Amino acid sequence: MLDVIFQSSAQQVLAKYKTEITKINDLETTFRSLSDLKLKEKVTELKQRFLNDENDEFLVLEGFALVREASKRVLGLRHFDVQLIGGLVLNEGKIAEMKTGEGKTLVAVLPIFLKALHGKGAHVITVNDYLARRDADYIGQVYTFLGLSVGLIQESMNLTERKRNYNCDIVYLTNTQLGFDYLRDNLALSSDEIVQRSFYYCVIDEVDSILIDEARTPLIISGAGKTYTKKYLQTAKLATVIERDIHYKVDEKNQNVILNNEGISFCEKALGITNIYNPMEPWIFYVLNSIKAKELFKLNKNYIINENKEIIIVDEFTGRTMVGRRWGDGLHQAIEAKENLVIQDENQTVASISYQNLFLLYQTLSGMTGTAKTEEAEFEKIYNLKVVTIPTNNNLQRKDLSDLIYKTQYLKWRSIAQECLEMYNIGRPVLIGTTTIEKSELLAALLEQYKVPYRLLNARPENVESESEIIAQAGCKKAVTIATNMAGRGTDILLGGNPTFLTTNLIKEIFQTEKSIKNKSSFTYLNGSNDDLIESLKPYYLTLLEKPLYDLEQQKDPTTIEFLNLYNSVYKEQKLLVTRDNKEIIKLGGLHVIGTERHESRRIDNQLRGRAGRQGDPGSSRFFLCLEDKLLRIFGGEKILNIMQTIGFQDDAPIRSRLLDNSLESAQKKVEALNFDTRKQLFEYDQAINLQRNKVYLERKTIFEQNNVRNLIIQYAEQSCKDLFNYFNNIPSAQMKNLILLKLQTLLGASFPTTFFDNNNKIQSLKFFQQQVEITYELKEIEMEIIGDGVLREIEKTNILEQIDISWAEHLQRISLLKDSVKWRALGQKNPLTEYKKEAYNYYTRMLAKIRHRVVYLTLRAKILIF
Repeated sequence: MLDVIFQSSAQQVLAKYKTEITKINDLETTFRSLSDLKLKEKVTELKQRFLNDENDEFLVLEGFALVREASKRVLGLRHFDVQLIGGLVLNEGKIAEMKTGEGKTLVAVLPIFLKALHGKGAHVITVNDYLARRDADYIGQVYTFLGLSVGLIQESMNLTERKRNYNCDIVYLTNTQLGFDYLRDNLALSSDEIVQRSFYYCVIDEVDSILIDEARTPLIISGAGKTYTKKYLQTAKLATVIERDIHYKVDEKNQNVILNNEGISFCEKALGITNIYNPMEPWIFYVLNSIKAKELFKLNKNYIINENKEIIIVDEFTGRTMVGRRWGDGLHQAIEAKENLVIQDENQTVASISYQNLFLLYQTLSGMTGTAKTEEAEFEKIYNLKVVTIPTNNNLQRKDLSDLIYKTQYLKWRSIAQECLEMYNIGRPVLIGTTTIEKSELLAALLEQYKVPYRLLNARPENVESESEIIAQAGCKKAVTIATNMAGRGTDILLGGNPTFLTTNLIKEIFQTEKSIKNKSSFTYLNGSNDDLIESLKPYYLTLLEKPLYDLEQQKDPTTIEFLNLYNSVYKEQKLLVTRDNKEIIKLGGLHVIGTERHESRRIDNQLRGRAGRQGDPGSSRFFLCLEDKLLRIFGGEKILNIMQTIGFQDDAPIRSRLLDNSLESAQKKVEALNFDTRKQLFEYDQAINLQRNKVYLERKTIFEQNNVRNLIIQYAEQSCKDLFNYFNNIPSAQMKNLILLKLQTLLGASFPTTFFDNNNKIQSLKFFQQQVEITYELKEIEMEIIGDGVLREIEKTNILEQIDISWAEHLQRISLLKDSVKWRALGQKNPLTEYKKEAYNYYTRMLAKIRHRVVYLTLRAKILIF
């Protein structure tokens, strides 16, 4: 049924873009006849025409035809018609859903090139630094050939490098680097520290992973705060004593824990306190985090411990480690206490933004992925992005077999190992997707008992280093590959193996091991030659391997020519071997994908399945499940067990039923709905302060652009006068009025009587009061000018920026506490979100007043100490 729907949708897409594709194909002959120089001149012409009329649709078609020709010359890759359709969809600001192996990376070149011609910068967002670097180096050759500059943002880069790269025509970077650079720019104390330009256009690779999966948690820049180490240690010990279902309940669906009355009494007695909820000495926060750390966050699943004895988060969607990221609200400290590690400082939020509001800053947003249709409603509702399913270049031939459900974990893993052995014996490649590091290593140990060779890819650093090579060779004959989650791996699995990777590895062997040099007779190019060639190339081979082949082919020096001859010879032989194995594997049925557990999200399962059957290759997939799996346990495991017992299934016999498959899909939809609610709530709450954030950041930007902010300080002073004047007249206490007068006299360095706050003549009194402030300010200017020109101007600017940052950080702390507490207002029949918006606005107005008052006070009281 789904295949029929997909084919129908694909036919509609083909029909819609048929005219544009025909015109692009017609232009191919014209561009093919142009020399390299003429092709580059055409880019300059297109750029000028875009400036004159950027809505000219024919310019888009010309641009696509030009890029296709450049790609063919530089990379040897010509865009298929369906890839051109994908490019047109991205250029329209939509999401292109393309199956794995359809060449999404090459598709992005088309719209990125066009948008870069506008001179405002175009971004390609990827899920990790490796993919950003790989695409910038490889695909970047096309842009460089056409005369455009290519930038790359990496985690290790300094301020100067980041600024230079952001100013390029096209920038490759990750979503986290983009977000943190945005927040850091809005904490900068001088314009020199700002690295980004305005957000114009971007293509997000693996758009569902970034805008859906990672959008559950906001990006946060933190500063050090107080850490109550003793409380974490005490509650960590307490968590080992109290018992599940006796003292507390675990809500796995919502990833939460709830203390019952017995648990509250037990904790209060154990901690020697009378009220665990006491706001003056809160303990509930620490107790709940310690229980969460015990029940919901598992070693080698949610996190690993590195060689420096630090907790490193493992991304549940990609299986990668997230170095430098920490869980907030004390959870990270609770896990450190659980693992008996050094408890690091808690963090205080200094700047924060959700992924939703970050990417909505772009003038035009687009993305591509293999799995977006299941989240189509969310993309359209939150990001205003439509999803278009792009037809495959060749018909999909993968067979998705029914799930096998076993009674116990032991039976499931034994069956998986037996299936791997069976596939290995016939020579068919197998890819096994696991959900955790622990389970990937369990399977690895099991395969060793079955004497099945395997390659392991999980979040452990020693495995991550060879990630692309492991995935690239997962299609080799007899290959068995175990991997945690396949989202965003960025490397195609080619049946028979990837000749480029094989060639690179063999060349490294030639130069690195004596044995390989002695066996060089296996390489045609080395037959009859002596070792002198190897020795002469040895100092240069690593550098040459890192350079693109297109660049090497343009060079004429003898060393490069010798290396290219060697490379091409090895590549030719590996290509022949791969082609031979490819035919054999196709006859055997292609790549077989095994899933060891259903993920909460259907998209993650589809991403794993999608590794088989690329570009019309045959393939198959099957999931092995058991009643102890999380998804089955939470959603109906007992019902299935009752069915098995009623029907009389043997303990070691699996259930295979389309009805159960549908039930599992229904369970996944429920979890997806819960996750959508979480993201929607985060977005709605963040929207409440998004306008505040934008205004604060705009204020900072305005200050940067001004050399003289004197007028702004005067405005602050006048408004502060009004605030103080109104407050003075509204308080009845004479003692309080005298205290305010004393503070004013201290601030202004002048005394004046209470009569200046005259209720009978408020306008005149306020005017006099403001005059006193202006006189004091002018005296301060004279005082500072004696010390040096422009001193007060620098003090003014620094004071404003610092107070905005300090007050905004304080505001975010209050907002965070408000978000936690306002939920209880639902018990009083009030809408928590509405209440949150009202309170947040009140906090915001108070924050602005506090900024004004602090800036005026600090500026008027400024002193220069001369030693």
